[in-house]
Amino acid sequence: MDLLVKNGRVIDPARKLDAVTDIVVRDGKIQLIGTATVSGIPVFDATGLIVAPGFFDIHVHLREPGTEEAETIASGGSAAAAGGFTAVAAMPNTKPPNDNPSITHYILSEARRSSPARVFPIGAITKEQKGETLAEIGEMFEAGVVGVSDDGKPVMDAQLFRRALEYSLLFDLPVIQHCEDQHLSKGGVMHEGVYSTRLGLKGIPSAAEETILARDLILTEMTGSKYHAAHLSTRQAVEMVREAKARGLRVSAEATPHHFTLTDAAVADYDTNAKMNPPLRSADDVAAVVEGISDGTIDVIASDHAPHHINLKMLEFDSAPFGIIGVETAVGLALTKLRLSMTRLIELFSINPQRIMKVAPWGLFEGSNADLTVLDLNRNWTFDVNQSRSRSRNSPFHGWPMKGKAVATIVGGKVVFEDRV
Repeated sequence: MDLLVKNGRVIDPARKLDAVTDIVVRDGKIQLIGTATVSGIPVFDATGLIVAPGFFDIHVHLREPGTEEAETIASGGSAAAAGGFTAVAAMPNTKPPNDNPSITHYILSEARRSSPARVFPIGAITKEQKGETLAEIGEMFEAGVVGVSDDGKPVMDAQLFRRALEYSLLFDLPVIQHCEDQHLSKGGVMHEGVYSTRLGLKGIPSAAEETILARDLILTEMTGSKYHAAHLSTRQAVEMVREAKARGLRVSAEATPHHFTLTDAAVADYDTNAKMNPPLRSADDVAAVVEGISDGTIDVIASDHAPHHINLKMLEFDSAPFGIIGVETAVGLALTKLRLSMTRLIELFSINPQRIMKVAPWGLFEGSNADLTVLDLNRNWTFDVNQSRSRSRNSPFHGWPMKGKAVATIVGGKVVFEDRV
């Protein structure tokens, strides 16, 4: 695809670029960054807008194969593009799980066919995500996975997790852990605290996250491997990652918008759209997550987009599944709720995700894939979950007013989403 992106504020922190200029795209690649007088190709007028390297959500559940009533690769990719993401990394908890190259190949093939956003599969650490035997990590890497994780099923066996770290090191793949001691969290449905006591719901203590994270950091130091902590939610967890980085460990971490915007008070009326894992925690924990994002302890903002069919979320709180949709609100919530420079925001949504995952990097340089996210910092809008491109509607952010929005998403020089007023 050919395209001229005209007169935008072009920002790429990795290349120390911040200038009002043009971008010429030929055959899906950036040919030129600079004042251009090209004719005969489509023009995207970016006057007054930010043009950034394509945003990359590294924690998304696309549900296909197996649970297409909740989401498909096509619908999840469309929702991601509507949220400003040119690429997503798909977690392996499909049915069957992505624990072998045949599933990896299927996801990649279907993504090429139907998704407007690029899709990078994440493979399972263990076969069937059972935490018993290592999956075919080497073969999945050859097939195209960009990381390994058992996602919501933490690897409880320390020896097995050590082997996963060591084996993944051969391919420089990040090992992504959902930090949860399932003995401490067993039966819990929300954060253990004042609200769980008041509501009569079994709580998940902060220690459930922190004990597994502590073990994993010890093993990461032992092996020298590349470790990524998913969706940090507690003050102590943030501090542990901060200390590990200071010691030089190859550790990275992500936070979700719901963990920097909501507390466990959101569960007060038994709203299952506020049920997630890790659970919404205390105001002090939220403040710590925000601090971690601001000071660089947390590397990435990821949505943990987890669609569920409405019938499941309508069950009583104890029985409803964990998770919310999030790809369409992540950027807007970050722009609205966090006081960050544009450089830092782009690092969190684009530069750092690319650095952490095993992907060929893109950015604003000649020869790069023309994957661009276009932001309007002054756009006032309200999220209407009923207009979501996802197949599911499980969001606690319906009706939330926001300021700042991804108004266009460009993948390979093609405008795959546009919402301009």
